[in-house]
Amino acid sequence: MATLRDIRTRIASVKSTKQITNAMKMVSAAKLRRATEAAVSARPWEQTLTATLQRVASGAGEIEHPLLEARPNVHNVLLVVVTTDRGLCGGFNGTLLRQTGAWLKAQEALGHKVAIRAFGKKSREFFKVRGYAVDETRIEVNPAKFQSEVQTLAAVLVGGFTSYDYDECYIAYNQFKNALTQTPTFAKVLPLSIQGSDAPVGAADYIFEPKGAAILETLLPLYLRTLLLQTFLETEAGEQAARMTAMDNATRNATDLIKQLTLDYNRGRQAAITKELIEIVSGAEAL
Repeated sequence: MATLRDIRTRIASVKSTKQITNAMKMVSAAKLRRATEAAVSARPWEQTLTATLQRVASGAGEIEHPLLEARPNVHNVLLVVVTTDRGLCGGFNGTLLRQTGAWLKAQEALGHKVAIRAFGKKSREFFKVRGYAVDETRIEVNPAKFQSEVQTLAAVLVGGFTSYDYDECYIAYNQFKNALTQTPTFAKVLPLSIQGSDAPVGAADYIFEPKGAAILETLLPLYLRTLLLQTFLETEAGEQAARMTAMDNATRNATDLIKQLTLDYNRGRQAAITKELIEIVSGAEAL
């Protein structure tokens, strides 16, 4: 049975942990506001660019572009996995990586050879433990460097796809819904798809200068970079939201544990005092 000294030590330890988790919650809350603004404000740009591509494509007739080429026989696939460098964010990374493992097994069952590029220490550890070969791992990617990372990654994807090293390219990340929900997503980024039933009505009435095909030559690489940048922004916002929620839960649990330990300490102290009083009374009566 724990002594009063053990309980006091435990209370002090839990109080120290509570201060840390509460501080981490506050930091994540501040970062979440900025990350959410960045992710949400970028969505209209992506949607507008998608609509513009659909409008141009519908008015340009038959389009042939290397980034739009759907391969009839898929053999080589590239998967880019975007996770975090740090933990303490609940199941944010674990859920995505478990689904990534299932996705890889499904690709192997189809006879596809999958190359992997990992972003974040958590994905690096996941693939290392399971013996997967990773072409490249990028860690400690600061949000301020997302643009340059996207430029480099887009060049790798385009180069590999156009040289037929990869028949399809996917990116796995957590899509940010709100502070409580982040959805693991596997998005095909190459070949690009710009056709859709929601293309604006009357798109053929537009006259393009230069020709639609020439416009797409510029817009398609931009569209790919936009898709990639959005995944990094969504991951950053999701990470901060998941960590804030996890640290809030940890702080609440620490508070409850402190209350319970304090109650146990007071009961033990009261029992000790009562025992001492009984011993004193018994001694006095013996005299």
